[in-house]
Amino acid sequence: MEFYYPNFTNDMWRIFGICFFGDKQHFVLAEQKRYNLEEIVPFLNHYGIAMYDTCTKICRTKNTASDNDLMVVERTDIDDMLRKLPECKAVITAGQLATAIFCEHYNISEPKVGEYSEFTLDNRTIRLYRMPSSSRAYPMKTEQKAVAYDVVFNWLWEKKRYV
Repeated sequence: MEFYYPNFTNDMWRIFGICFFGDKQHFVLAEQKRYNLEEIVPFLNHYGIAMYDTCTKICRTKNTASDNDLMVVERTDIDDMLRKLPECKAVITAGQLATAIFCEHYNISEPKVGEYSEFTLDNRTIRLYRMPSSSRAYPMKTEQKAVAYDVVFNWLWEKKRYV
C-alpha cells in the first residue's frame, strides 16, 4: 500500500479535510475516485503528523481488515518509535485492537472513544486519544467523527488552518 487509508470508501482523509480545511472533499479526487496523495504528503509534513501501525506483522484469519479477523504476529516497538519523535505530544488510535495493544504496552486504561489517557515515556507525558474508526462500517457520520478528531487537533495546534 502506497500510503495510509488509501481505500476510497474509508473517510480518514475526508475527516482531515473537514478538520483542517472545512471541506470534506479537500483531499478527494472525485472523478478518479481516489485521494490526492500529492496534497496529503506535504500537508502531513507541514504539521509533523506521522502514521504507523501498532503491529509490524499480522495474519488475516479471514479476508477482511476487521480487528476480529487479525492475528498479531509481531508488535511494533512503540517506545523506539516515540523516542524517534521527541516532539510527539499525542497519539491517536482509531481501532479497538490498536487501542488495546497500546494501552497494554503502557499499562494504562483504555480511553472511551473521543477521550484520552496519559502515559509517560522517558519523563515525557504523552496523550493517547481513542478516536472513532474512519471506516464506514463504524456507525457515525463523517462530520461527527471530524468533531471528535478536531478536539485533538485543536489541542495540538491553536491555529491549525493549513496555509
